[in-house]
Amino acid sequence: MYDYLVLGSGVAGLRAALELAKHGTVGIVTKSVLGEGSTEYAQGGVAVVLSDDDDIFLHYEDTINAGDGLCDKDAVLTLVEEGPKYIRELIAYGAKFDMHGEHFDFTREAAHSVNRIIHASGDATGHEIVRTLKDTVNKTKNIDKIENHFVVDLIVKNNRVHGIYAIDELTNAPALFHSKAVILATGGAGRIFKRTTNPEVSTGDGMAIAFRAKAVLKDMEFYQFHPTGLHLKNAPAFLLSESMRGEGGILRNIKGERFCHNYHPMAELAPRDIVSRSIFFEMMKTDAEHVYIDLTHLGHDFVKNRFPKIYSTCLSYGIDITKELVPVSPAAHYYMGGVETDLWGRTNIENLFACGETACTGVHGANRLASNSLLEGVVFGGRSAKAAIIDTKNISIEMVEPEVNEKIDFKDLEASYSEVQDLLWKNASIVRDKGSLTKVVEYLSSFLSSLENKIPETRRCGELKNILTVSMMLSLSALKREGSKGAHYRSDFPEKINESWHIVFKNGKFDPIIEG
Repeated sequence: MYDYLVLGSGVAGLRAALELAKHGTVGIVTKSVLGEGSTEYAQGGVAVVLSDDDDIFLHYEDTINAGDGLCDKDAVLTLVEEGPKYIRELIAYGAKFDMHGEHFDFTREAAHSVNRIIHASGDATGHEIVRTLKDTVNKTKNIDKIENHFVVDLIVKNNRVHGIYAIDELTNAPALFHSKAVILATGGAGRIFKRTTNPEVSTGDGMAIAFRAKAVLKDMEFYQFHPTGLHLKNAPAFLLSESMRGEGGILRNIKGERFCHNYHPMAELAPRDIVSRSIFFEMMKTDAEHVYIDLTHLGHDFVKNRFPKIYSTCLSYGIDITKELVPVSPAAHYYMGGVETDLWGRTNIENLFACGETACTGVHGANRLASNSLLEGVVFGGRSAKAAIIDTKNISIEMVEPEVNEKIDFKDLEASYSEVQDLLWKNASIVRDKGSLTKVVEYLSSFLSSLENKIPETRRCGELKNILTVSMMLSLSALKREGSKGAHYRSDFPEKINESWHIVFKNGKFDPIIEG
């Protein structure tokens, strides 16, 4: 029993926990170990206005433009206005960002109008932020770390959350935790796709349990594909940071020809969705499985010192990025959609909050501006916690028992897992159409109907159920949006949609509704 439960331990969850601990007991529940998640692997940096050459309005405009007409303007304004305060606070906790003399070593990424990205150890920004927040959490009273616990479902009664039903991964025994408020900060869902930059833990858990609890989910068709994941046989799609292109890296096809300028005037620095599709179409045109990123003209010492983690990782696969072209292709990277919240992380379920990639705050719209995600995690992690403290000030914990249903017994679990990921990657990723999406929906409908009202016995079973749930919402939304916008591209409706409506899911039903 805790005053507050935080599900997930990336940047948003850890920042929320630190705020909550000032006002009560906190349990951080994570299905792996503390800090494991996408934040840890984030390379590029944090977009934040800390330079005299920058302006909050410029950051606001860049974010709005990247979002392709679907950003919530108030949410974007909140992000860019409060961002500097939260980053300075992070620095006060001990975060060390790269400096050029007495000033931050700012860099630029796609769709930014000025150099405003701060980074740490070249390309290890996420690791530095997680390190800082973990160290601070470990020094803070009132916080318990509940590791190796997989959250099966929320305990909800009369549209109010009372805690969680979980599985102890070491024993597979059920575990109940009750609280006044729950904050979802479980990250994204990259593992619904065969090819992703996300770690193994990114299986859409927070979104799926929120859906089953009848929370509203929004913009589920908008998934961002990073243009440059390492493309080697039997190697993971290791992220090659966008800042490589920001520093002057060039994309070349398998013939060695530069091509991005043929698709957009900003070439390699066009918004991510455009660069990803440019690579996709170039691969089709040249009948290739990848393109190359070329840094050889930037100088050995600069490349090695600016991208030490990428340099060493690629070297372990036999590629020296200072001397050789690096094979790359797009990979699933970031979910713009998620659990709908207000500006304080509140959902439609009383005392349930969401932040970070799990949430849809409206900041990213149809396409996230590079390096806004870490900033969003810190800002809205803090804001969600502040709202939870206020909203639960005069209530007590109720020991509500969950409904325990029939257990799931998956046959051929790993084969099913792989089949779903392969299906989504081939039919619902960078380029979509009605036929391919309908194929996905039909497959998922059959699978999900067999799991209705059943609960998993193990973490892996639960992750598969959650992947199926999130995949269904993505596919149905993508099918309903007959047009192209931001990161959502329909080859059968390639014309850009100018309307600013959204697609939402309500009441735990796979019935996408158009709003706005």
